[in-house]
Amino acid sequence: MKTTLNLNDQLLGRAKNEAARTGATLTGFVETALREKLMNDDRQRSPFTLELKTVRGHAPPNVDIADREALYDVLDRP
Repeated sequence: MKTTLNLNDQLLGRAKNEAARTGATLTGFVETALREKLMNDDRQRSPFTLELKTVRGHAPPNVDIADREALYDVLDRP
């Protein structure tokens, strides 16, 4: 994908020089630099931990789900 960036002249010059010194294209150099920066940022984040809460509830009523009237009685309870 083509993108236009406004870069500081000195920074761009250093990037071009480093790319030429290593035999890389400027595009390749910038892609590598971005990839390394983004990977480092991912590593600096603390690992995700999932904390589950335990909630006490009431046991469901014992009802025969085939008995429609019994189900309605349970559902109509306050």
